[in-house]
Amino acid sequence: MFIDTHCHLSGEDYDDIDKIIEDDKNAMVDKIVVSGCSKESIDEVLVLKDKYDIVYATLGYHPEYASIITEDDLNYLKKILDNEKIVGIGEIGLDYHYGKENIDKQKWLFESQLKIAEELNLPVVIHSRDATLDTINILKKYRVRGIIHCFSGSLETANIYIKMRFLLGIGGVLTFKNSKLKEVVKEIPMESIVLETDSPYLTPVPFRGKQNSSKYLKYIAEFISDIKDIDIEEVLKITNRNACNLFDFDR
Repeated sequence: MFIDTHCHLSGEDYDDIDKIIEDDKNAMVDKIVVSGCSKESIDEVLVLKDKYDIVYATLGYHPEYASIITEDDLNYLKKILDNEKIVGIGEIGLDYHYGKENIDKQKWLFESQLKIAEELNLPVVIHSRDATLDTINILKKYRVRGIIHCFSGSLETANIYIKMRFLLGIGGVLTFKNSKLKEVVKEIPMESIVLETDSPYLTPVPFRGKQNSSKYLKYIAEFISDIKDIDIEEVLKITNRNACNLFDFDR
């Protein structure tokens, strides 16, 4: 069975979510953790988690919305987090890819949500793009654990996060022809890896260019199996255990 620790699921991206869930189940996907990371997507994910048995949720405000999130929004987030199928806060973090014009607001939003996670003892799913040093320095200020979503950094950066007790979310980027992530995955312990798709984005080879979904997790797992020279069953055993321990899934 497969666990997708990070994906997106919305009517905006998929014409028929019932069919997507059916396909996921047929592909032996046991659980998918859907990220509600905007005001609109949070409301949609709250419905999806109740409708589908395999859907769990992480909720939080993505850094791209930092300029519009208010204290009232944070209070609302804190109020709705108390639910057994809401397993964490995310995706949250920093994104400097398009500039640093609102860097102070991004940091405020990131730290505000880390404080909530610390208070409620919930794991976090971290988005960090072109902001590694600031992300690390801020995370060091809080007693939180979680996943570095869509990790694609260096081995040095990977080891820093691992030492901080974070798991690394490994997805379709691993399968891309020129990805340097292969060398990193080869060197890090399996106990620090979880599988993710970030669907509908970052579809793995051999389906790159098509819409992604959790049913393609096996291709990521196969790549890890080849890189680490271990059976795919061992990949699933360890990554599932990592995900279950973090998100407190009953298995």
